[in-house]
Amino acid sequence: MTERLLPESFDFDGPFPKLSRRLRLGVVGGGRISATQTTAARLSDLWEVTAGALSSDAARSKARGAEWYLPQERCYTSFEDMARAEAARPDGVDAVMITTPNHLHFAAAKAFLEAGIDVLCDKPLTNEVGEAEDLVSMAAQTGQVFGVGYVMSCFPMIRQAREIVAAGQIGKINQIHVEFLQDWMTPQDVEDAPHVKWRLDPKVSGPTSCVGDIGTHAAHLASFVSGLDMTHLRAEFHVCGAPKPLEDTAFMFTRYAGEVPGTLMATRLAPGNRGGLRLRIYGSEGGVEWDLEQAEQLKLNIYGQPDQLLSRGHGHGLSARTERLVRAGRGFPEGIIEAWANLYTELAMAVAARRDGVAIPEGWLAFPKVSEGANGVRFIAASVRSNTAQGSWTSIP
Repeated sequence: MTERLLPESFDFDGPFPKLSRRLRLGVVGGGRISATQTTAARLSDLWEVTAGALSSDAARSKARGAEWYLPQERCYTSFEDMARAEAARPDGVDAVMITTPNHLHFAAAKAFLEAGIDVLCDKPLTNEVGEAEDLVSMAAQTGQVFGVGYVMSCFPMIRQAREIVAAGQIGKINQIHVEFLQDWMTPQDVEDAPHVKWRLDPKVSGPTSCVGDIGTHAAHLASFVSGLDMTHLRAEFHVCGAPKPLEDTAFMFTRYAGEVPGTLMATRLAPGNRGGLRLRIYGSEGGVEWDLEQAEQLKLNIYGQPDQLLSRGHGHGLSARTERLVRAGRGFPEGIIEAWANLYTELAMAVAARRDGVAIPEGWLAFPKVSEGANGVRFIAASVRSNTAQGSWTSIP
């Protein structure tokens, strides 16, 4: 009898349904972000981590796997070996998270797609536009689930903001401002840290550092909430701290569909800003504002009326689709781990639906898809072209 993961019927507008079993998740990459995502996947209660390619060194891969209670025979030294072996197992992984440095994303994702295994890849999706487009084509041809780790879009209040904007509550959008300010590159010797070295190596990180890492989060969030594609930008890259081979700061003017203007700023040299991601979208009737460091609140202003401060929590004026991403009652804070868990929850629903042959209704799942990852790579490439051309206006194909 064919295994079925989703129940025969469930309310698409209600809470996410319970699966018949936890899904099996593989991990490629053994760094800090993989540990964060592993914790989040387990928090969703829909995944168990069963295999990993955690290091090219066999001893280190097994040692890292032991920390996650993985069987030694399922601790691999290459993603190619892992894809082949897991695809051949009756209890092989249902999906894989890819958290390697950027230059390996394409080859790893391709290997698992070819093995018939669904994928969640960290951003940026790839270092080259052509590679990103190849992954979009592969996912479309196979019908496989392919998510991208734009986790900021999975905060409940961001989903609420998106619904407010889509419903026309702030009227016609007339400007979009987004910034991501961090401070962890302020020390002069920061480049010596192991987790920083590859982020400043063009062979690994690609043609950008700050833009590809946090600037792409900002760009995705602005389009995700507004519903508008970024069409043009003017970018200037800067090294504001100690000398570096790639930028640590970027300032941009932006335009979105319909000639909507905006700004985008990203830096890692803003002392006092740990997670300074801020989004402001203003329209003809009002505006919405969100701050990562106050992630449980969303400011909504309708012009001429008192400001509203919406708060994350069950029964607090949020939509049903937002509430199903809320894990704790009012008064108990949630943060980035819960946002990652929301991403893994929606990924699980998509993987289960694909395996059961269930068509996903429009709007049921909003986790970032491979096409959004490709848009991020196009944004990065356009910003590089603009900066090289002394900050000239550059189109994003």
